[in-house]
Formats: sequence, C-alpha cells, structure tokens
Amino acid sequence: MPGTLGELGPGQFLRLPAEAVMGAVVLLSLPRGPRLVVSALAGAVLGAVTVVNMADMGFNEYLGRPFNVVLDWALLGDARAYLDDTLGTGAELGVSAGAAVLVLLLVGLAALATVRLGGLLAGHRARASRATLVAGTVWITCTALGLQVGGAPLASQHTAGVLKAQARTVRDTLRDEAEFRKVAGVDAFGATPGSQLVPGLRGKDMIFTFIESYGRSAVEDPVMSPGVDRTLDERTEALARAGFHARSGWLTSATYGGSSWLGHSTALSGLWVSNQQRYRTVMASDRLSLTGAFRKTGAWDTVGVMPGVQKSWPEREFYGLDKVYDAFRLGYRGPRFSWSTMPDQYALEQFQQRVHGKRRTGGKQLMSEIILTSSHQPWAPVPKMVGWDELGDGSVFRGIEAAGNRPADVIADTTRSRQEYGRSIQYSVTALTQWLERYGGDDTVLVFLGDHQPIARVSGDHASRDVPVSIVARDPKVLDAIAGWGWTEGLRPAHDAPVWRMSAFRDRFLTAYGSTPHPGGS
Repeated sequence: MPGTLGELGPGQFLRLPAEAVMGAVVLLSLPRGPRLVVSALAGAVLGAVTVVNMADMGFNEYLGRPFNVVLDWALLGDARAYLDDTLGTGAELGVSAGAAVLVLLLVGLAALATVRLGGLLAGHRARASRATLVAGTVWITCTALGLQVGGAPLASQHTAGVLKAQARTVRDTLRDEAEFRKVAGVDAFGATPGSQLVPGLRGKDMIFTFIESYGRSAVEDPVMSPGVDRTLDERTEALARAGFHARSGWLTSATYGGSSWLGHSTALSGLWVSNQQRYRTVMASDRLSLTGAFRKTGAWDTVGVMPGVQKSWPEREFYGLDKVYDAFRLGYRGPRFSWSTMPDQYALEQFQQRVHGKRRTGGKQLMSEIILTSSHQPWAPVPKMVGWDELGDGSVFRGIEAAGNRPADVIADTTRSRQEYGRSIQYSVTALTQWLERYGGDDTVLVFLGDHQPIARVSGDHASRDVPVSIVARDPKVLDAIAGWGWTEGLRPAHDAPVWRMSAFRDRFLTAYGSTPHPGGS
C-alpha cells in the first residue's frame, strides 16, 4: 500500500514483495511453537505498517507530509475536535469508533491470517519450499532487469522501506529536539533593552493579524485567484482612497494545510517551528516574541483577539499579551460557521468596541494580535458581509448560516472546496480591510499574513508553502522603512516578489524599525 492517495491503484498490489519471500523461508524453517509466535508478530507488524500507510495518505493529503510516529499522536485530539465542530458530535463519535475498530481489525486479522498461512506452508512443506525458491528467483530476476508494472517495480521492498523510513524519523526527531533547544537558546534580540526595541514605531497603533489558510495558491491558482485577486486589487484602491498604502511579499511557512499555531509561532519567534515538539520548546522558553517586544518596551498595552481559542491558552505569556479575548469573551450569540466560532467581521467589530475604540490611559499605545478564522476548512458555510451597524450580538448571521453550504456537501468535493476556499479568503480580506478603512487612524499600522497554505487537495500537488504578507499604513515613514525589502506595492504580491523563510520575519521587522541587537540566551 502506498503512502499517498495519488499512487493508490491496482498496479501497487500486483507486485512481488521480498518480505513475503523471506517470511516464507523463515516460517518453513521453524517448528510449530516458534512458528506461531513469529507468524503472529509478523502479521501484527504488517497490520501496523498498513495503519501507518493509511495515516501517511491522510497526512500527505491534508498536511503535505507523512505521518510522524513520534509526534503526531498529539494531533488526534485536534482531529476529533475538528470533526465535532464540522460534522457534529454524532459523526465524530462514529468516525472515531470506526477508525479504532479498523485499526484493531487490521492488526488482529493480519496476525491471524499470517498464522494460518504459516500453518499451510508447514502442511505442504515440499511444495511450499519449491514455490518459495521460484518466487525468490523471480524477485532477483525482476530486480536485475528493472521490470515494472503500472510504473512501479515488480520486485518490491515496500514494507521494509516503510519500517526503515519510520526508524529514521524516530532517530531524526529525537536528535532534532536537542539541536533545536540549542538554536532556540540563542536570540539576537534576547538582551535588547525595551528602550532599544522598535523605536521607529513609537506612537503607532500596531495590529498583527493572521488570516487562516491564506496561501500563495489563493493568489495564483487559476481556479481561485481571479476572485481573490480582484478583491485584493479592489481593497487596495479602497484603502488608497482612505489614505492607506501597502507593500506585500511572500513568506515560506513552516507548516502546510493545518497546525496554524506552528505558523504563528514561526513568524513571531524567529525560529523554524515545524512540529509540535519544537512548539512546546519555544512556548516554554523566554525567547522574545515579536509581539512580546512591544510589551517589553513598556510603551504599548498588548491584547489578543482569538475567536478560535476555546480552552485555556497559556501561550499568551510567550506572546506577551496582557489580555486575551477568546471565543467566550466576545459576546457572540449567532451560529457557528462549521469550525469557525464566529465570522471575522463580528470578531473585528468586537475588537473595536471592547479594545481598539476605547480611550487609552497612561499614554500607552495598543499592540494587538488577531487570529481570523472564517477561512478555516471545510469552507462551508462561508459568511457574508453585513452592515457594520447591523452586527449586534451576531444573530444577524443566522439566516446566512442556514442558507449556506453544508460541510458534508463540500468537504469531499475538490472543485467545490477550491471555489469555497477562494470565497472565504475574499471574505476575510474584505472584512479586515473594511475594518481598517472604517476605524484605522493616521497612526494605525496593520501587518497581516497567512499562516499556511490550504490542504493539498485544494492548493494542488507539489504546491509551495508560501503565504502572502502585507504591511499597511497611512504614515509614509512606515513603508519607507521597508523600501529596501523589494516588496510589491498594494495588497497583492507579485509572482516574483521576494520570498523569505517565515522565521526570518521577526528579525527583519525588528531591524527595519530601529531595534538594536543584543544577543542573549535562555
């Protein structure tokens, strides 16, 4: 069984596995007792490898990478929560129970089948020995001649290859933990006094916003980009009429298709946070985050607006946030939009009413981190813009949600998923830029970017990990400070605009706005 859905076909199963030939040799040489034990263990391993192959298919389809047997078990809880939010509790329980039963059956039945096969071999030892010799000779011949079936080698070592790959993954993961701790312990701005951080932005109303799944495919894919590009161009013109101007480029995300928190932490920590182990290491450290740099100055109050957070969130300390408004602190009384707890427009209006629009005391400015969620898969139903004065407690969205697509109708349809994904990005960009146009001032600086590309089924096979990033401001000095970056004017980055690793953004941003490096360790 292959590790990707694209490779799944009859040709993959019309092959001669070396493991079967060697297994037959071993079983034929053993007496009954040891043969039962070895065949049961071998069958269980075969079933487990099949489970890993199936996990690889799912991870490659959604996250653009194979399953990591060390780290990815922690994501099962998130997968269950996603199914619950998207398809309902009944569907989630059914899928979870079905998956558990399938795993047990694969491992158990493979073990029983191998025990039975070992008995058959022993019961016809002479004929089985001759057949095994013939099969071995055929395997060697096919390997020497390079014979193929359906584009795949007729002589296979796939199971052994899977086991070797997983062994390498375990080894590399354990090594990576120690190596990453060393890298994370060195911070170019770790000892920089607050007075020497971002002096070029003093007095500015700072907003850092992540748009869920906002990737390069939204801007360049022929199915999705026409609508998204039109929205980006229209909103660029609308902002220009309001006195705002923008520069845009590309960042290469550390994650793909999901695990948004890895993208957030990579952009704001200046480290390549590509897995859960690295994320835990960073969150437990005292490394200076980009948002935390503003709190360290003492010149900004810091706040987070996190409509996707529905449980305790200790990460607020790492991000330097004085206060966090999660899904339960924004007063929403409307319907969920699948995974998204509330439409982006509503979250932004509540940010305005509860935080941004209030008079500040003590002479401090405001630094805000906002996570927008309306473009989270399965992109059904997608909210629509309503009048800003009509938002109220969110009840206005009941009719929009009821009239929208159902997740089950979109989630397995690639064409519709791509279309609805594009619409969701248009909605999120429109909501954010309309908010800026309506409430932004002369000192407002908006930095917004994607956290990762959408899942592979939507972004396309072999799509890059690039996401757009834009800086928007009225004050020309803000954009003059990044003139040397070579970014594109407006909200739509050019195809050949500079591409940086997302982990480079923190240091480049701090440096551009006058921060002085003072390396420190943790």
